[in-house]
Amino acid sequence: MLSIGVLAKRTGTKVQTVRYYEQIGLMPEAERSAGGQRRYGTAQLDRLAFIRHARQLGFSLEAIRELLDLSDSPERSCAEVDAVARRQLSEVEARLARLEALRAELQRMIGECHADRVADCRILEVLRDHEECLSDHGAPQP
Repeated sequence: MLSIGVLAKRTGTKVQTVRYYEQIGLMPEAERSAGGQRRYGTAQLDRLAFIRHARQLGFSLEAIRELLDLSDSPERSCAEVDAVARRQLSEVEARLARLEALRAELQRMIGECHADRVADCRILEVLRDHEECLSDHGAPQP
């Protein structure tokens, strides 16, 4: 049995995060020692490693909950897991497109800035007026 500190260290997770995952039901409530300390076995270690890796891949807590539920029901179709992963891939691709637009806009702003004085700085002009941008690049909607 592992203490919460050892569990956290082995998975690269903060102790507070382990407690939070227990609180929101992603991790089962830990067994307690006679002294009241949390104790974890290999199943909890594997589950926390799964959660940590899924977070590193950008999955939301809700998507992780869905994946864990599917994982806990091995007789269910893998197509459901595939659908969750495909949703995540779509979100990553959308973020990449926004980042590419941001990069292009920043490169353009920098490339157009040839002023010697802040008063004539093209970068500051563009930042003051979104209409100067060539793309929406993920701007908040009004």
